[in-house]
Amino acid sequence: MADRAHYLFVTGRLAEFALRQVLDTMAPSLPFDCEVAVLPISVAALMTPAWVARRLDIPQDIARIILPGQCRGDLAPLVEKTGLPVERGPEDLRDLPKYFGHNDARLAGYGAFDIEILAEINHAPKLDRAELLAMARQFADEGADRIDVGCDPDGPWLGVGEAVSALRDLGLRVSIDTFDPVEARLATTAGADLVLSVNASNRAHAADWGAEVVAIPDNPGSLDGLEETIAFLENAGVPYRIDPILEPIGFGFARSLGRYLEVRKQFPNAPVMMGIGNLTELTDVDSAGVNTLLIGFCQEVGIRSVLTTAVINWARSSVREIDRARRLAYHAVQNRRLPKHVEPGLIMLRDPKVARFGLENLQELARRIKDPNWRLFAEDGLLYALNNTSFLGDTDPFLLFEKMGVTDPSHAFYLGFELMKAKTALLLSKNYRQDQALDWGMLTELEISHRDRKKNPPSEAES
Repeated sequence: MADRAHYLFVTGRLAEFALRQVLDTMAPSLPFDCEVAVLPISVAALMTPAWVARRLDIPQDIARIILPGQCRGDLAPLVEKTGLPVERGPEDLRDLPKYFGHNDARLAGYGAFDIEILAEINHAPKLDRAELLAMARQFADEGADRIDVGCDPDGPWLGVGEAVSALRDLGLRVSIDTFDPVEARLATTAGADLVLSVNASNRAHAADWGAEVVAIPDNPGSLDGLEETIAFLENAGVPYRIDPILEPIGFGFARSLGRYLEVRKQFPNAPVMMGIGNLTELTDVDSAGVNTLLIGFCQEVGIRSVLTTAVINWARSSVREIDRARRLAYHAVQNRRLPKHVEPGLIMLRDPKVARFGLENLQELARRIKDPNWRLFAEDGLLYALNNTSFLGDTDPFLLFEKMGVTDPSHAFYLGFELMKAKTALLLSKNYRQDQALDWGMLTELEISHRDRKKNPPSEAES
């Protein structure tokens, strides 16, 4: 239409095809038309606004210019030359739809879930009240739907009722993890509405608690006694969910997954629970992948509640991981979509894709640098340091720093900090961008860049 505005997207040769693909996908829903200007440079991130101003020919009827997000420097030279509004787009051109307010169709409705998270506080009797409440608040903030109070086998813990009441006063739903009928009675009287667990050893007391219970087999590694316990609970009118018990690797892990399938087949409408801490806490591996796979299994099988712990260091973020994993699994199952390129928060160790400039483009950038400030890069196993007089590279940040010859203590500290980030990025196959935090998925902590710190030093109160 004649009255539609025209936006000019500026890029380099390497990104042209990908940019045109994204713009073509967006075009039907945009209130403006898109044109692309491809400048004589391979990597768009090597542009500066002043360099663009000298080389850009503006077609007629352009209303706005969009530069690549990594195009650094003052926009004023380009604004002055063109007289047009100029802005930087997102650093990753794949984020252009989000930048212009259009969500990726793959993410439509993303965020829904139907799996409940029970977060267990282990050895609760040994914690003082403040510590117990602090842990419960943290788990709730991280996504837990219910706080599971874990009792010790040397009970009964006569203070469990007061602990449950304190948790309920915070507005939290509470379950009690015990086989002791006294502890179960005290906890449910105080407001706990789920008891873990019952079998032949304690099921006779279940009707007195007025709460839902978790039915488990009499003997771990089998389904012995489970049918009898379920029949008893149904006759007594006690609501229940079933947990066939997940076993650690080497102790019947595969068979235990089979028991969940068997239970689901035998009791197609019964609620089922899985205690996934038996795998995350007892396996030498970062917990996010394990949690995600188990939640995917639960989503497909119809297991709608999971119990997790967060004790051992490699599993300390399990509640947060499961909260994201349940959304990812629900989205994948409900929409028949692969759980890929959907939930970046669960990708923490390595980045999904590592961008590279290439040696040629780094050398070209070095030729254009007019000031002594160091630009740092990390790719292809090497650390690079560039300024107007030097093009340096090494695998060792200490050796590279020696070559740079920096004597100012403050600048040396800054460069050491950045070089260690860059080395970490090389080791873990992550993207390194100077003055930006490494991407650790949901664990990322944003940094204030060195440049911004110099422009806006923290006040005495802040420091």
